[in-house]
Amino acid sequence: MSKRVIISGGGTGGHIYPAIAIASALQQKHPDLEVLFVGALGKMEMEKVPRAGYNIVGLPIVGIKRALSLSNLAFPFKLADSLLKAKKVIKDFKPDVAVGVGGFASGPLLMMASFAGIPTLIQEQNSYAGITNKLLSKKASTICVAYPGMESFFAKEKIRLLGNPVRSDIVDVSSKRKEALLHFGLNEGRKTLFVMGGSLGARSINESIEAGLGQLVDAGYQVLWQTGKTYIDTAQATIAGLRTDQVKAFDFIYTMDLAYAIADVVVSRAGALSVSELCLAAKPSVLVPYPAASEDHQTKNALTLVEQDAAIMVKDSKARQDLVAAALELLNDIAKQEDLKTNIRKLARPTAADDIAEEVLKLIR
Repeated sequence: MSKRVIISGGGTGGHIYPAIAIASALQQKHPDLEVLFVGALGKMEMEKVPRAGYNIVGLPIVGIKRALSLSNLAFPFKLADSLLKAKKVIKDFKPDVAVGVGGFASGPLLMMASFAGIPTLIQEQNSYAGITNKLLSKKASTICVAYPGMESFFAKEKIRLLGNPVRSDIVDVSSKRKEALLHFGLNEGRKTLFVMGGSLGARSINESIEAGLGQLVDAGYQVLWQTGKTYIDTAQATIAGLRTDQVKAFDFIYTMDLAYAIADVVVSRAGALSVSELCLAAKPSVLVPYPAASEDHQTKNALTLVEQDAAIMVKDSKARQDLVAAALELLNDIAKQEDLKTNIRKLARPTAADDIAEEVLKLIR
């Protein structure tokens, strides 16, 4: 009988893509291994996971809003419903191990797996552990982390420092530059700023880039801009007003390997996945941490790089006045770009997905 693994979590690309990378690594090692995903209904994993070729079950779980909100009143009922559904999924699928990658969908599933005596593995992507993972860690068999110093959150003997799993196609992007230029319709003779606000977009980054787009174009640079769904129409209107072919905007970019291949400098949020991909692609970056992320973990992620001269940080509150200026300064400074490339490359962990898959298989064995 083939072995079975449940992988749960989601909510953002930062949780979903590492989960898919782990699943892919597991199936490369054992092609007959069965993988089932469990996510949150209405969240992006319900679209992205099937697109990657995996089955997914949705739970009605939601997060608790920090501000007073009527929706918080529904939380206990949705949690209870999710726990019952998670119990049924486990009973029907009969997993040998359950993996949680963060996000509130992983809570009910891993909790019920623990109650059923199924070994569990947590993958904590950030430098500051999330609430769900801190709660689940008490019963977890193994905890895979991406940053040193996580003993303040988890039991030392359970921790494995392995890095964050990222898409394998990002490992060698330098050879894809010509393909990328053709794909995005950009000019080989110009330097490129790649702007991304994460899978859901980022208002402060988008508004800053929109306001400074004329400066970037006038300076002779071209811009590849991932806006998120809510900002794409505004971005396209701004580009049309400038009457330029130096800017290409997309609501979402699936070919991230080509986007990194074309980028001379990257502007990005500081989510765990984005940071890990930037390390692997070795790209000079200006990071704008999302201040409302739980426990302000994006700022902590960014500072980890800044302290090692591996990235530049602009606070979200200062983005509108400082971001484009910081990007222009870095685009103009080749020596600084090389320093950042050298230092960020040292933080890359290209074998993270394989190493985490091996820890999952140990629990099955």
